[in-house]
This record gives sequence, C-alpha cells and structure tokens, in this order.
Amino acid sequence: MKKKDWKKGWGRRKRLIVAGLSLFVLFYIGVIVWNTYKPLPEGIPYEGDLHWTDEVEMLTDLTYAQNKDGDGMVHELAIFDEVYAMIDRAEQFIVLDYFLFDEYYDEDIEFPEIVQTMTRKLLKKKKENPDMPIIFITDPLNTGYGSYETTWFKKMEDAGIEVIYTDLEPLRDSTPIYSGLYRTLFQWMDFEKTGWIANVMSSKAPKMTLASYITLLNVKANHRKTVVTDKEALVSSGNPHNASGFHGNVALKVKGMVLNDILEAEEAVVKYTNGGSLPRVEEPEQDGGQYAVQYLTEKKILDALLDDIAKAQKGDTIRLGMFYIAKRDVVNALIDAANRGVDVSMILDPNENAFGTEKTGLPNRPVVQEMLEDSNGKIDVRWYNTVIGQYHTKLVVVQTADETYIANGSANLTERTLDDYNLEGNLRVIASNDSELANEIDAYFSRLWNNEDALYTLDVEEYQNNFTFFQRGIYSLQKLLKLTSY
Repeated sequence: MKKKDWKKGWGRRKRLIVAGLSLFVLFYIGVIVWNTYKPLPEGIPYEGDLHWTDEVEMLTDLTYAQNKDGDGMVHELAIFDEVYAMIDRAEQFIVLDYFLFDEYYDEDIEFPEIVQTMTRKLLKKKKENPDMPIIFITDPLNTGYGSYETTWFKKMEDAGIEVIYTDLEPLRDSTPIYSGLYRTLFQWMDFEKTGWIANVMSSKAPKMTLASYITLLNVKANHRKTVVTDKEALVSSGNPHNASGFHGNVALKVKGMVLNDILEAEEAVVKYTNGGSLPRVEEPEQDGGQYAVQYLTEKKILDALLDDIAKAQKGDTIRLGMFYIAKRDVVNALIDAANRGVDVSMILDPNENAFGTEKTGLPNRPVVQEMLEDSNGKIDVRWYNTVIGQYHTKLVVVQTADETYIANGSANLTERTLDDYNLEGNLRVIASNDSELANEIDAYFSRLWNNEDALYTLDVEEYQNNFTFFQRGIYSLQKLLKLTSY
C-alpha cells in the first residue's frame, strides 16, 4: 500500500474512532442525566398527613464509658427489646422494613444476637398465627447483591413469612460518574455462579461475585428502619444487625392513624418491587391529642426539616444528635439560624471507625470546620465518645417559644439520604414544650452534653485539630465528584 493511501485509510479510521467515542460520550452523559433526575416510582417520596395522638414514646440505645479507654463500659439498650415486644403483641399483621440484617462481624466482641432473636420471634409468631401476614422488606445488600442466600431470611420464607428484597434499579443514581459506566457497560458482566471475593461486610460473611461488587459500588439502598403492627409502629435509626448492636440510636414508637400512612409508604416499595399490597389499621381518626405526628420519606424529610429550622428565632434552640451531616441546604440553614441568634448545638459521631475499620473523619470533621468558621463560633459541637461502635443517631430537635419539632428515623443529613436517592423513613412530631416527650429529649441531650454520669461526649477540639489539609482536599474532591459512601 502506498504511503498516501495508508494515510488516507488511517485518517478515515481515525474519524470513525473519534465519531464512535463522541457518540459513546454523548450516550454516557445522557445515561447519567436521565438516571440522576428520572421520575421515581409512584409513592416515592411520601408525605403523610398530620395525625393527633397521645402516645409517642422515645427509646434509646447508648454505649458509654467513664473515659476514652473504655473503663466502666455500659451498654444501655432498649430499642430491639421493644421491637421484640411489639412482635409479641401483634394480633393481625407485622410489617418490617430494615436495611441491615446479618450476624457477621470480624471484631473480637460479643455483640447482641439481634438477628437470631428477631428471627426466632418472627418464626414463633408465624407458627402460632399461620394466617397472620408477616412481611419483611429489606435491602439486597443482605444477599451480597445476589451472591448468596441469607440463612435467616431463608428460614422465614420457609415458614411462610414474605421477604421482599427492594428493587434498587428504579431509584436515582447518587454516584453519577460511576453509575453511568455501570449502566452502559458493567451491568452486563454477570457471568459467575459462585462468589470468590471477600465480603465487604465481614471476612466471615459469604463471598461475593465480581458482578455483585460492581453493583455495590452504585451505593444506593433501602435505608429505612421501620416496623409496623396493627397496634403500633416504631421508627428508628437502628438496624437489626449484630455488629451494630452497641451503636448509639434513637427510636420513636407511636400509635394512632399515622400507622396507615407508614403502611402506605411501605406499600409503594412493595408495589414497584414485585406488586402486592399491605394491610391497614382499622380505627377512627383521633380528633386531638398531645402530639401531632407525620411520616415522611426521602426528600419530604428535607423539606419539612428546613421549614422547621426556619421557624427558630433568636432565643430558640436547635439540637442535633447525628451520625452524618453534609447536606449543604441543612448546613446553611443551621449556620443562618445561629447567626440570627438561635442556640444551635450538635452531638456528632467523629466518623473514626466502622465495624473495626478506621475511617477518615469524613464528612463530619470538614463540615464542622466550615460551620464553626461561617457562624463565627456560634454553633456548639461535641463529639460522641465512641469507645465501641458509632453514634448512629439521626435526631433533630427544633424548640421554639411555642412548640418543639422533632425529626427522627433513618435519615442522615446528607445528599444521598435527603435528595431522593436512598429510600429513607422519618417520623416528625410536633409537641408542646412541657410535654413528656419534650422533657425526655431535654434530659437525653443534657445527660450527653454535660457528661452527667459518664464520659459521653468530648470537646470539639478533640478531633478537629487533627483534621489534615489532605483530608480536607479528599472531602472537597469527593463532594465535587459525588464519590462518597455517605
């Protein structure tokens, strides 16, 4: 071939390659945009009505010690004991929706056997009441995204309990750069029959396939933590996960017609996943009561929270007990509140460890630095003394001169949880300032903030001074590219 002809042929091939790559890039961008903003399944997000009730109960899990070394450690656990009691009391149905449900861990610690106990309770209930609907909605993380069958869920299914693994595919993508590649290329790579890669949750958990790991990196989840029976409901930050058994968590148990709103929100997940419906509670609407309660999911949680924060004026208080805070709308709203004279205080997890693995302090430490600077030090922060586990709480309390607004449930204050990516569930409660619930919350924060009988919390400087320039850079890059796990 003559040199002139070769150059001509190569020029043509080069144009074809460039054209092909350009088409792929356009397709890739289109996939990213569509899956970031696509319509969500019907009923997601969900905003329930305000319902009146006299019965809202606060339950807490706390692990604490007398010092940073863990001397005199105490595990004060109430949430799952109450869940077991709810299962015992149920007469017509039980609906559970929990993100994490497994017993695997690597730490040399004897954690509570939550998975085993809950499974036994549910199996016993089903055996005694074979016609009672028991539905357990969960996240496919508990099967290693299809790599293996979960022993405990298999026992439930064999007993006639319906287990629903949430379909995450219709949800929006929160890591668009990666998820765009996943949807255009990686999702077709499902050719393995058995797992061979160590499980991200624990080395003792069943191994995972490469295809499952590729799915995991999309970082999307049904993150809800709710249980409903014909008598009551409990909305919590706690997972029935053995290795999470010593985490700090808060739950609110409620009765009344808000139960049907919770069931309606859960039914939306059931319908788009595999069809079907959930039972309802049959009782008259209460005309009045001590508390107004509302069930919210996904971005509706953010909308209500921003409205409640905006109500706080000079002399009012806002208190947070939070695992993750990074959502810019909430951060800005809290800074604005502090700058207009609201007393803003936060108890935060230092993001130091996760199931025995050291973490980088993200996102809380750089966010706290920003909030301290932008509020001129008007926001008060203490870190929870996490001698074991995490301060996994997701509680926000806005107290005005007239009322107390409470938000609690599964939702961290992050983009993934509040921008219609994950499935989340929170209970919002409006209470009078002298109500029993408001007083219990006051006592809870006072106990932790003032270290009344143990070393619950540490000064902000305990971790803030250790936050390096490199860590701040990593946080900024992750925030820009949306490559986070929170």
